[in-house]
Amino acid sequence: MLNAFEEVHILKGILGRKLGMTQVFTEDGVVVPVTVIEAGPCVVLQKREQAVDGYEAIQVGFADQKPNRATKAEVGHAQKAGTAPKRFVREFRGVNLAEYEVGQQLKADVFSVGEVVDVIGVSKGKGYAGPIKRHNQHRGPMGHGSKYHRGVGSLGSIAANRTFKGQTMAGRMGGERVTVQNLEVVRVDVEKNILLIKGSVPGPKNSYVTVRSAVKVHQ
Repeated sequence: MLNAFEEVHILKGILGRKLGMTQVFTEDGVVVPVTVIEAGPCVVLQKREQAVDGYEAIQVGFADQKPNRATKAEVGHAQKAGTAPKRFVREFRGVNLAEYEVGQQLKADVFSVGEVVDVIGVSKGKGYAGPIKRHNQHRGPMGHGSKYHRGVGSLGSIAANRTFKGQTMAGRMGGERVTVQNLEVVRVDVEKNILLIKGSVPGPKNSYVTVRSAVKVHQ
């Protein structure tokens, strides 16, 4: 049995694919921008238990992969759950293990309208970018003989005789794991396994995302 404190922190989640953005209208006629996510169907591939693995979680897979593109270990692992190997596999901790079984399918109805979720994805790659675009630094004056326009600016103290690690400089931008928190589920289409989530989420179209219960819900 779970006590009241543990029940508050029980989480749930699902894997999916970002299909793009659109907009919907509320009953009051207000336009709400939403992201369309194909959420599932996912398959529970494994249950992690405290006695065996040292923690509790469920391993979930999404999007079938051709067996000839998977390793023998991945194929055998998926066969134990009675499914094909998956392209996108993630684990969810903080769940109630009693509610899940290996081979169980998870669909979009794990969430309902009005719930608040966090969405995790990989941001769009921007390539090599300067400090103004990458770190939102200010530019220098553009006239009066100035030769400092969109450069990196000061790199710190002269006495240090070196540039410290983590200095905000030009470099590769994007392609990083990003979590957008506290987004509202606007609509749930169970037949098509579609979630409409208010606002934008990281990643390009057709990229894989993780949708989980919000861990920092604003009261």
